[in-house]
Amino acid sequence: MDKTNKETVLHITPSDDFEVTGKGNSPHWNDTDWVILPQRKTNGSSYETKVKVLYSTTGVYFLFQCEDQKLTATLTEDFDDIYNEDVVEVFFWTSEDTPLYFEYELSPLDVELPIIVPNHEGDFMGWRPWHYEGDRKTRHATSVTGGEKKSGANISSWTGEFFIPFALLKPLQNVPPEKGTAWRANMYRIDYDTGMTAWSWQPTRKNFHDYESFGTFIFD
Repeated sequence: MDKTNKETVLHITPSDDFEVTGKGNSPHWNDTDWVILPQRKTNGSSYETKVKVLYSTTGVYFLFQCEDQKLTATLTEDFDDIYNEDVVEVFFWTSEDTPLYFEYELSPLDVELPIIVPNHEGDFMGWRPWHYEGDRKTRHATSVTGGEKKSGANISSWTGEFFIPFALLKPLQNVPPEKGTAWRANMYRIDYDTGMTAWSWQPTRKNFHDYESFGTFIFD
């Protein structure tokens, strides 16, 4: 599948490491542009979703800003099925030699789901990280505007900021990336204000796990 045209390629800017606050207030975010995630499935709610991406020598940073009206989020335990509520997600398929990729999800309540997913012709299941501690742990935070950060609150938007360390991605191939390294990837959002509404950087055919439809990150 041809993934070389500009609509399917995102060049990732290098950065020094910085603190994740959930507000996107690090000056490093000024070094890269927003990417607008198209809304692919609509059930009455039309919101803007945009994301920025940076990388350092130790991992990849993401900043999501999500227009919203209500926080549809109740789950408070990491590794729970947070995709059934409001959430943002990223997927890394670091080598096309193997149908194996990393998935990360974050809810507006700052609850996370990091897993490795083997996917054999649509038969897939996530595996939780082992020894998830030290330099293998993600860093993540969220914030809300226009209301409180609590389940059911009326708001105007929420922000998710997170860091995925390369140490967590072992033993995936092409990790850590070097200048010019290409990973297949996708970025998503789900909202449940009025039924499920979905956004994605690249369109998928059946579900978010359609890795053959992913775009490409190129590390500059």
